[in-house]
Amino acid sequence: MLRVAVPIDVSAVSRTASTAFALATPLRVCDLLTAAVIEALGPRAPQDKRERVIGSTVAGLTSGTYVVEIDGRVYTDPHDVVVCSGTATLRFFSLRALRAA
Repeated sequence: MLRVAVPIDVSAVSRTASTAFALATPLRVCDLLTAAVIEALGPRAPQDKRERVIGSTVAGLTSGTYVVEIDGRVYTDPHDVVVCSGTATLRFFSLRALRAA
């Protein structure tokens, strides 16, 4: 399980003059995966390693190797949009393990 800080989209708040975007931020699943990988690897990880791990993580989700649960909802497509506020909790589940159970 990984917890990722969700940024506030200040430009959306100022463009729309709506405080709703200050309370919740819509993000693509692949953007949250990228933030989770960076969080898991740590700030001192080499850039090329980050890029490789991000690429394989997104590819695994796209190919159906695993699914990701973000704040209790299951996602299978990295282009889906999730609305989060504050902190998002990500959990990864291998489909092979789920089928065997």
